[in-house]
Amino acid sequence: MAKKEKKIIKEAWQETKNLKEGEVFLLKDLFKGYKWNRIKTETRSSLGRLFLEKVQKKKSVEAIEKTSSQQQQYRKLG
Repeated sequence: MAKKEKKIIKEAWQETKNLKEGEVFLLKDLFKGYKWNRIKTETRSSLGRLFLEKVQKKKSVEAIEKTSSQQQQYRKLG
């Protein structure tokens, strides 16, 4: 994992701590709109995979169904 990607994933994970239990979100929701939009599309895909891997190792967030546009949704757990 590139240093930049590692930093971005860390920032996103920190942001999940601000969510309330049961809230459903997409990875891009964890960033201010302009910040997410500045990330290259191919990098966003890579970040999505890395974030999903992190979620699978943690107990505070779970991956749920994908949206109709195939974006992975997550739910904040207790």
